[in-house]
Amino acid sequence: MKRLKEPIRFLLVDDLQENLLALEALLQREGLECLKARSGDEALELLLAHDVALALLDVQMPGMDGFQLAEFMRGAEVSRHVPIIFLTAGTADRQRRFRGYEAGAVDFLQKPIEADILRSKANVFFDLYQQRRQIMVQRDELEVLAEALKTVDRHKNEFLAVLGHEIRNPVMALGAGLHFLRRRKDPQTTEEIHGQMERQVAHLTRLVDDMLDISRIDQGKISLAKERVTLGTVLQFAIEASKPQIDAAGHTFSADIPVEAVRLHADPTRLAQVVSNLLNNAARYTPAGGRIVLEARIADGFAEIDVSDTGIGIPPEMQSKIFELFAQVKSPTERAQEGLGIGLALGKQLVELHSGTISLACSDPGVGSTFRIRLPVLPD
Repeated sequence: MKRLKEPIRFLLVDDLQENLLALEALLQREGLECLKARSGDEALELLLAHDVALALLDVQMPGMDGFQLAEFMRGAEVSRHVPIIFLTAGTADRQRRFRGYEAGAVDFLQKPIEADILRSKANVFFDLYQQRRQIMVQRDELEVLAEALKTVDRHKNEFLAVLGHEIRNPVMALGAGLHFLRRRKDPQTTEEIHGQMERQVAHLTRLVDDMLDISRIDQGKISLAKERVTLGTVLQFAIEASKPQIDAAGHTFSADIPVEAVRLHADPTRLAQVVSNLLNNAARYTPAGGRIVLEARIADGFAEIDVSDTGIGIPPEMQSKIFELFAQVKSPTERAQEGLGIGLALGKQLVELHSGTISLACSDPGVGSTFRIRLPVLPD
């Protein structure tokens, strides 16, 4: 819960400076700020600029008296809610009291003021004002939380819809494969169906593994098998894993990797998984026949890995959200809709577990994107 640091302000209105100073000394406490006015006009100017918890008005003032000021306050949107206590040195007969309450006063005190009574009454309104402010802050926080929950719920529903689609397709393909295997005994056809079924099982396994990895990281249960490994070895693993998808889409692929051995203290399987996911995304979100480039270099003690493509790019409104869980770029191509929208979120967490960073270096819709990974390098 947020702590309210802004002071509680109250307004004193009296045409005599000594009365203002005496009342201020009487009511002042930590967390209060006194606003003083010597006329109704000054008071209205202060009320336009500040929200106050309480106004104490002297009845008898030259020009605009306390009753007239109260009527102006009740007629203005910014001040109609402010509690008013009238202070008077004159006789407080029934008619004057009635006029004061009719003008919106909550109390009517006779001078000389009894200090304890005034402090007690004023503190009630200060406390009520503080509670009202706290309630408003809580309301705003609840609205933010409610909106966040709506967003999470929407993402959950989108995720479940995509998950159902992603799982249904390979399951249907496996079911069809089993049906054909039962009906056909041709060895060549059987081998082809086996190959298709193996690819669908691998796809299902990847989906389940990604979901389990996200869950393990969120619970702090994932463990890395770190070792001394070369950057080239990690990148070669990633290229081998992604090359079939890149080739299937007819893309041109090139890699520029340092010849010298760049040492990392890392889990080679996990890092290869992150780079492979970037390469797979590049293949998925690039129209057939595009170009994908993997570049690696050393900069300021870090290994920098760039994965660039000539794909559909990422809309500006999505670029700050691309590493959030379930975030996906919408695309008219069916192939680009594959996946659960958790690959980049998972990659970000895995890279951070290696004390590195992953970012969207640049992206232009219709031109392409470049993702960058930075990892600390071991000294020679």
